[in-house]
Amino acid sequence: MIRVWQGDITTLDVCAIVNAANRSLLGGGGVDGAIHRAAGPGLLEECRGLGGCETGRAKITGGHGLPAHHVIHAVGPVWHGGGQGEAELLAGCYRSAMDLAEAAGCRTVAFPAISTGVYGYPATAAAAVAVATLRDWLAGREGYEVTLVAFDGATAAILEKALEA
Repeated sequence: MIRVWQGDITTLDVCAIVNAANRSLLGGGGVDGAIHRAAGPGLLEECRGLGGCETGRAKITGGHGLPAHHVIHAVGPVWHGGGQGEAELLAGCYRSAMDLAEAAGCRTVAFPAISTGVYGYPATAAAAVAVATLRDWLAGREGYEVTLVAFDGATAAILEKALEA
């Protein structure tokens, strides 16, 4: 099951939230900064030991001060017009995050709109990739609840439209 929810991802009581991280995994702006602030200094300390992460991949940590048990740090691509493998890298974020969630026994996972902030990925195109990739990953698997989290109404509408397609 995939649903859209509008609000602050750091408040969700799910097994894992996904962080729209940068390659260093050491925090940044937007969702990344909000998650690091809400989780507290233990998250940064754990991330320091991970050695960063490649674009299109993800790594998992504990949730520290968050309601979520785990944070899955997914590194999305910077948008360069769509001709440099951005869609494949973005899909890789979602697949890698779900693989890590499955390995950790997480059945409830929440995703932000990866790469749509400072990385400039067009929100409509990113939503289509997210929904298609998650539907493909969930095919044949039961008992998963995936939440696509929108910080604002405009993003929620884009995600809802992608789910309806």
